[in-house]
Amino acid sequence: MSDWTAGYVADIGYTYGYYAELNPVQAQLALLNQGLVCPQIGAACELGFGQGLSANIHAAAGPARWHGADFNPSQAGFAQELAAASGSGAALYDDAFADFANRPDLPDFDYICLHGIWSWISDENRQVIVDFVRKKLKVGGVLYISYNTLPGWATFAPMRHLMTEHADVLGSEGRGIVSRIDGAIDFAEKLLASNPLFSRANPQVGERLKQLKAHNRHYLAHEYFNRDWHPMHFATMAKWLEGAKVQYAGSAHYLDHIDAVNLTAEQQNFLKEIPDAMFRETTRDFMVNQQFRRDYWVKGARRLNALEQAEALRAQRVVLASPRADVSLKVKGAVGEANMSEAIYAPILDLMADHKIRTLGQIEQGVKGVGLAQVTQAAMVLASSGHLALAQDESVIGKVRKQTDRLNAHLCNKARGGNDIGFLASPVAGGGFAVNRFQQLFLLSAAQHRKQPAEWAKHAWQILGAQGQKLVKDGKALETAEENLAELSAQAQTFADKSLPILKALQIA
Repeated sequence: MSDWTAGYVADIGYTYGYYAELNPVQAQLALLNQGLVCPQIGAACELGFGQGLSANIHAAAGPARWHGADFNPSQAGFAQELAAASGSGAALYDDAFADFANRPDLPDFDYICLHGIWSWISDENRQVIVDFVRKKLKVGGVLYISYNTLPGWATFAPMRHLMTEHADVLGSEGRGIVSRIDGAIDFAEKLLASNPLFSRANPQVGERLKQLKAHNRHYLAHEYFNRDWHPMHFATMAKWLEGAKVQYAGSAHYLDHIDAVNLTAEQQNFLKEIPDAMFRETTRDFMVNQQFRRDYWVKGARRLNALEQAEALRAQRVVLASPRADVSLKVKGAVGEANMSEAIYAPILDLMADHKIRTLGQIEQGVKGVGLAQVTQAAMVLASSGHLALAQDESVIGKVRKQTDRLNAHLCNKARGGNDIGFLASPVAGGGFAVNRFQQLFLLSAAQHRKQPAEWAKHAWQILGAQGQKLVKDGKALETAEENLAELSAQAQTFADKSLPILKALQIA
């Protein structure tokens, strides 16, 4: 690899993933639930944006002006293509972090985010990021940072090291990173088949390797096979961030806020006996065997009083983003699967089934016998599983709608040639929503004035068939045109009946 990579995998592109936790809208409810002030976010920055899908969706769908850096020029080029398509004005560069931090044209930021990359970079680059946050994050501003965590990675870290060594030492450079990854996984499987004492002492390793093998190789290359790979304890992260003058504000993963689904009663009582909040967080990671943290930090966190918090929570807008019938009343936390109270959740879901935007205060008023605390917790649980979306103000939705329309049209047009991107931008949610390739092709057909699901299916098959592509159903390719068209027709009808009303509510369609 050339020197500019700094040991980071650069000979294979990152996946086209979208990460909802990066959405500034998500921060609002998490901070409000903790009783903290959330700033108005006018300037935002993503460090290490990969292909730039999240950055561009958030730039198009929200009011903030976005900046960002990813040192891989091909990824930055794709990100710039999306920015040009939406007209959002997002300023996305192929700078290394040190070069980006020294740009004279950057504003101070209300929000800085980085997803996963903290675990894959050198200590030198970590220090650059800490210094950048200290200098460029405004007072009251929010930092979102996610990273591989100990103790959850403790048992598999030695196996990851072994596979990386195999790829470097025995893998053939000329065969490319994907081949070296496959070779390393094959080697690890043969090692475990020999029943070494390591796997007997750490029986979870075999299952973790099985899960790893199922992942996209582009993802694995960036997640596991960089030169630098350092999962760390929460307390170690806190020490790193001391220089940035930020305070821990809470998890960006809403379900982490619900102790009942993550901790036993005994564990909850044990944690209550720990007087130091930061040490309590470190201890909690042992209880849930935390592998990956997604956290908000605030520079100068300010507490709301009880009245301010209640008023702000009641003003929070939400919309149901799944068909009412498809919402399960089961939720899976660290302690296993739990049942949500039907007495609380069923009337809330029934009220929201029309997919109209309501405030938490309106839900509280519309459902008898359910208080604000219960409504707030229900919103966080439903949002954590993607059934509920937070909604922006009407003035913001109207302002950004043309940008999301342009970005979505560009993405749907790209779906004609492949299924790399499975998300579109919602001006209502200020972020991305999962829409698969076939659904994007149906939207493309509808935008071209084809009105019936049968017409959408026929148009989609014309696109696929012309490229020699076939659908796969139940693990088998559909061979004839009639079979493919029948399957597309069924999917188009389901899309019209179930998905389209939601996409209209989110103003994606």
